[in-house]
Amino acid sequence: MRNALMASALMAFALFLASASVSAQQTENKWRLEFSGNAESAGQVVLALAPEGDAAVVVTVPVAEDTRENDIASAVANQLRLQLGDTYQVERDDGEDVLVKRRDGEKKFSVGLVENTVEGLSLDLARE
Repeated sequence: MRNALMASALMAFALFLASASVSAQQTENKWRLEFSGNAESAGQVVLALAPEGDAAVVVTVPVAEDTRENDIASAVANQLRLQLGDTYQVERDDGEDVLVKRRDGEKKFSVGLVENTVEGLSLDLARE
C-alpha cells in the first residue's frame, strides 16, 4: 500500500513537472505527432498540451502489446478529440501521423511527451 501511494505521488509530481516544462516550450499554431514502430509491449503514451498562459491538459493513452503504429495514432487522435473538445482540430495524416491545429481565435500551444512506456514505439513532435 505504501509503495502504491509513493508511486502515485511520484507520478503526480512528474506530471506536474512535465506540464510546467511544456508550458515553457515554444508555442505554435499546429503540431505534428509522428508515431513510428509497433508496440512490442503494453504501456502508455502520456502527452501534455499547453495553451499559451494556461495550464496543460494531460492526455493518457493506454496501448496494448502488438498494436500497430497506425492504430496507436488513431487511439491518440481519438483521446485528444475527447479531452480537447472543439478547442483544437485533431486529424490523422498518412496513417501514422496526428495533426493538432488551433482553431480561429484560440491560443497558440505547445505539446510535450510526458511519458512513453511502450517498447518499440517512438514519437516525434514537430511544430508546423
